[in-house]
Amino acid sequence: MAKAYLEISLKINDADRANAAGVYNQYKAPFLEQIKGATSKELLIRDEDVQVLHGFESTQDAENYLSSDLFNKDVAVALKPYLQDNPDVRIYSVL
Repeated sequence: MAKAYLEISLKINDADRANAAGVYNQYKAPFLEQIKGATSKELLIRDEDVQVLHGFESTQDAENYLSSDLFNKDVAVALKPYLQDNPDVRIYSVL
């Protein structure tokens, strides 16, 4: 069970959501296989935005992911053309 969550909310136009979902699918396995403490990754769709919910063993693991090459050089670069605004990034701990 995850002890921390990283929630990233993204403003993406409806027309670009399939491409953004492709980025999610492309990097889900590398995230789960390569990132220390990663336990889950889910794509949540709402009318107003898209959220990616990442599960981790600790809040430190979540913070480390945000500074990783996978996040900064791969995921963020691949998503950039589809973003309408800066992402809202939040880390939660589970009690």
